[in-house]
Order: sequence, then C-alpha cells, then structure tokens
Amino acid sequence: MAERVWQRMSEQLADERTEAGSPVRVAGRAVRLVPDRGPGVAESALPAEYQRILTAVRQAAGPVSTRQIGEVLGLVTGTRGKPEPLRGKLTKLADRGWLHKRPDGKFTTRW
Repeated sequence: MAERVWQRMSEQLADERTEAGSPVRVAGRAVRLVPDRGPGVAESALPAEYQRILTAVRQAAGPVSTRQIGEVLGLVTGTRGKPEPLRGKLTKLADRGWLHKRPDGKFTTRW
C-alpha cells in the first residue's frame, strides 16, 4: 500500500514539475511557466489554473488555508493528501512573489 501511495505522489510531483515548476525551452531559451512577479509581468502571464487560484485568494475575506481555496475551486479536499498539489501551487505563487505565505501556513495577496 505504501508503495502505491509513494508511486502516486511521485507521479503527481512529476506532473506538477512538468506543468509549471521546471523551466521549459522556448526558442532555445529556458522559460518558467510561472514567472516571478515583477515590473512589467502581468497576471495574464500565469497559466489559467494559477490565475484561478489568485482570484480565489483575492476574493477571500482574509488569510485562507489550502483547504479553503480547494473548496472554492471545487477540488476534493477532505481526503488526506488530496490538497497537496494545490498547496504546492500556492507555495510556488508565494515563492515567486504573487502571494504571501504567513507563518501559520495561510495565504494572502501581496497587493
């Protein structure tokens, strides 16, 4: 059983890296699908799924947990391990300056 769980998690992580974490080659140059936030980088530069996540966090009344965002997006969050891919995306957005991750693990917008 543990091997199946490990295999499934490994596949999810690999898919996540392929989708938005690792640089992708475009015209011979490495380009991130989730760019760092900075001057001249519009939210429209993010993949659609990440834009939906940002919108959900922005519409929240205050700091939100991964589970709360998952529920807003219609994702299954009640099963252990299901919110982890979303948590990775939220953390990636925070690492790249689009969101702020608080010490309690909740997320807020930076603006």
